[in-house]
Amino acid sequence: MFQNALCGSSRERREKRPAPPHAPASASLWRRLVVVEAEMAAQAAAAAQAAAAQAAQAEAAESWYLALLGFAEHFRTSSPPKIRLCVHCLQAVFPFKPPQRIEARTHLQLGSVLYHHTKNSEQARSHLEKAWLISQQIQQFEDVKFEAASLLSELYCQENSVDTAKPLLRKAIQISQQTPYWHCRLLFQLAQLHTLEKDLVSACDLLGVGAEYARVVGSEYTRALFLLSKGMLLLMERKLQEVHPLLTLCGQIVENWQGNPIQKESLRVFFLVLQVTHYLDAGQVKSVKPCLKQLQQCIQTISTLHDDEILPSNPADLFHWLPKEHMCVLVYLVTVMHSMQAGYLEKAQKYTDKALMQLEKLKMLDCSPILSSFQVILLEHIIMCRLVTGHKATALQEISQVCQLCQQSPRLFSNHAAQLHTLLGLYCVSVNCMDNAEAQFTTALRLTNHQELWAFIVTNLASVYIREGNRHQEVLYSLLERINPDHSFPVSSHCLRAAAFYVRGLFSFFQGRYNEAKRFLRETLKMSNAEDLNRLTACSLVLLGHIFYVLGNHRESNNMVVPAMQLASKIPDMSVQLWSSALLRDLNKACGNAIDAHEAAQMHQNFSQQLLQDHIEACSLPEHNLITWTDGPPPVQFQAQNGPNTSLASLL
Repeated sequence: MFQNALCGSSRERREKRPAPPHAPASASLWRRLVVVEAEMAAQAAAAAQAAAAQAAQAEAAESWYLALLGFAEHFRTSSPPKIRLCVHCLQAVFPFKPPQRIEARTHLQLGSVLYHHTKNSEQARSHLEKAWLISQQIQQFEDVKFEAASLLSELYCQENSVDTAKPLLRKAIQISQQTPYWHCRLLFQLAQLHTLEKDLVSACDLLGVGAEYARVVGSEYTRALFLLSKGMLLLMERKLQEVHPLLTLCGQIVENWQGNPIQKESLRVFFLVLQVTHYLDAGQVKSVKPCLKQLQQCIQTISTLHDDEILPSNPADLFHWLPKEHMCVLVYLVTVMHSMQAGYLEKAQKYTDKALMQLEKLKMLDCSPILSSFQVILLEHIIMCRLVTGHKATALQEISQVCQLCQQSPRLFSNHAAQLHTLLGLYCVSVNCMDNAEAQFTTALRLTNHQELWAFIVTNLASVYIREGNRHQEVLYSLLERINPDHSFPVSSHCLRAAAFYVRGLFSFFQGRYNEAKRFLRETLKMSNAEDLNRLTACSLVLLGHIFYVLGNHRESNNMVVPAMQLASKIPDMSVQLWSSALLRDLNKACGNAIDAHEAAQMHQNFSQQLLQDHIEACSLPEHNLITWTDGPPPVQFQAQNGPNTSLASLL
């Protein structure tokens, strides 16, 4: 049946064919259909050929681009780098009129190479600006877009165009909220920029924004980094009421966070460094010991951990506070700071040597500015140690080394100019150049707005005026009132307040008001013993011993001077040893102890000879001319001295 139907259908079709008279028209239509099909076939073939050509062209384009990129990277990583050839390879991309993505990326690569490896900042800026402009027009091109913004803002800052860098970073921050890594990184960068401008309020606000953003995107690790950074700035601003709850919160976050062991330990190091420096700024040398011990144990733990190179799942966690090697130097540094304040000067020397050796190795491979900052701070502390231990010539050469480091970096000099003049003032006191000491301390006061440093300088300047007698009575009274430890002391530092009591005691001693002097010195002893401030303890004991000797109370004088001598030998403090040995000589003479008097006299002679020899050596150095520098950047060269021109009376 199906066959009949099909046949019937065929027949029907045959019966419906056009009549013979219409045959010519049917042939014409057929020819037209054939032509149309041929044209369509030709167009299809042409389209296929064009597509094949385009694919081949794209493949060729990718080949030449990858080839040029490969050559550029080869030249960049050569030893030594062939930057000129690298730049030529990247510039060769543009004549091919590449797509926008390749064009923007190439501008970024060129800008980066020129910025990091050449002094051609103008061309670097031009390429980075083009990369930033083009990348904003391309969807889902965040890495190039925000890398260009970050580098360009760095370059603007380097060219002192901070007002151009800020709006650029703000715009990048605004449009990066869907890209957690870049949003956090740009917030850190703008906060750092405000910090360098000493606008700590704006920097803290940005770090607070970053901490909240990190919390929202589920990154407790980066939240802790933002909060710890904010805590560091609050410590710099001395906003202690805000610091304490913030550090408490940070401690909880750090302990509760479970993640990469190295990242966790680095957070603990950051947290403990802030705690230790907070205690040291407050002059609480004894109270800081448990935190310092934890910090030293923590850095030992980090040194045993291996970085497994596993990237965190949350892009906002792709940060690291400091490399392990930098953290190690930092822990050495805070240990030196503690040893210096506590009067463990041999320990300070030991850790300074370790830190400086590590720094020299790191600086061969890493030009990070923070390494120079670490080096300067280490030298500042060891210079003070040298002056106490009677190595003035070495201290002077290290002061010159700090000058050289500051010459290489205007920002470093700006941050450390006041400390540098303070060190020169202390050196001048040690070689009895009191007029120069006054000039150096006065210059340092003019250059600082740091409260603790200001109080330290004023305390030392007051001691200079006390030793000078009646020349500066009015100024001296004014200074003593400004650092009156009995009321309205300007800083919270336990150590500086104890030192202020000592200076008041010294002044009363020179004025012949011995009972008043004893009251002040006993207060110093009470405070210094409470926090193991060994050098202040030794100085107070020997001065009390001197007062009792003047009053004729030889037994009480001996009870003060003997422990002063023992403590000074342990530190070691050459000036206190010299002073104590002179008193012991006179005490034993007065008591008829000829053998002990001779022994003390011999000790005094030995100390005098050591100090005299070091004094002559220091004053003969060309660097001794630094004592006259009170304005502008550090001098580049020094003229040799003909010999010492200062009095040794204060030493002998």
